[in-house]
Amino acid sequence: MKSNTAKIEVSAPKTAKRFVFVLLDNFSLLSFASAVECLRIANRMSGAKLYDWAISGDTDDIGENGDTVQCSAGARFHVDFPLSELNREDVVMLCSGMDVQAAATKRILNWVRREARRGIKIGGLCTAAYVLAKAGLLDGKRATIHWENHDSFLEEFEDVNLTKSVFVVDGNRMTTAGGTSSIDLMLNIIADDHGEKLANAVADQLIYSSIRTDQDTQRLSVPTRIGVRHPKLSQVIQMMESNIEEPISPSVLAKEVGMSTRQLERLFRRYLSRSPKRYYMELRLQKARNLLMQTDMTVINVALACGFASPSHFSKCYRAHYNTTPYRERGAQASRLSV
Repeated sequence: MKSNTAKIEVSAPKTAKRFVFVLLDNFSLLSFASAVECLRIANRMSGAKLYDWAISGDTDDIGENGDTVQCSAGARFHVDFPLSELNREDVVMLCSGMDVQAAATKRILNWVRREARRGIKIGGLCTAAYVLAKAGLLDGKRATIHWENHDSFLEEFEDVNLTKSVFVVDGNRMTTAGGTSSIDLMLNIIADDHGEKLANAVADQLIYSSIRTDQDTQRLSVPTRIGVRHPKLSQVIQMMESNIEEPISPSVLAKEVGMSTRQLERLFRRYLSRSPKRYYMELRLQKARNLLMQTDMTVINVALACGFASPSHFSKCYRAHYNTTPYRERGAQASRLSV
């Protein structure tokens, strides 16, 4: 079937801009595919080869049958070439996902630092901001990362101005929050390179009706997330989420929103089927689990970061909620990563 889609007139460059996607073990397929599709559609809609792309990875030299990297969904992708020196005009996009700490190998970090010294523009999709930060490439810069990794990132990289934006472009560093945020970043790049008209045409082809900017935040609002639209309940939960290390008492929370402690109790039980104290505890334990799984912080420091004055109290609460101790959780994570 012939396409009746009108081409978007642009001034095509003599040489296509090349994106080199460096796929790290357990990378997010959605983040990678979303970025590549934007480039492909931009070429199609313009009727010109505006962009080119290649796949690289932290692999040994390419053998006779090629080398592959596996995404978190289990699919494997052939690598076009191993890590090597790139052209100065190339744009590097690191793609990662689960277990990014294990994927941030010494080889990857050294290679990224070397390419950065040469002035190459480098981006990190999904959790790959961790790799850039570990290499020291985000010090003093604004960045973002998937919300699930936000707490552990803050603990490890104090010199990075971490935001909750969908994507961030700061000089020659780019980071995204994961998922479909790759689309927003690539549409932003296409608009800068060839105009809003082409970027909008690409969005239409993707059935992407709401293009986000770097001012948009990655997580749903509290009311949408909890499925309840009660302004005072949302306000209390936001205060809880912002005060994990030094928890606020229910009486103070209630006073802040103009309620009695008893009214706050009834509100939580009506909409969330638990007390404010229980809900707050679950938030703190969730952060604790993220820190245990994603950082090398000691169990004692994790406990303190999540508002527990006593390691024994932390261990007791953690076991009651997750049916294991923090030490066993940490050990199980280490065993899984070593496989």
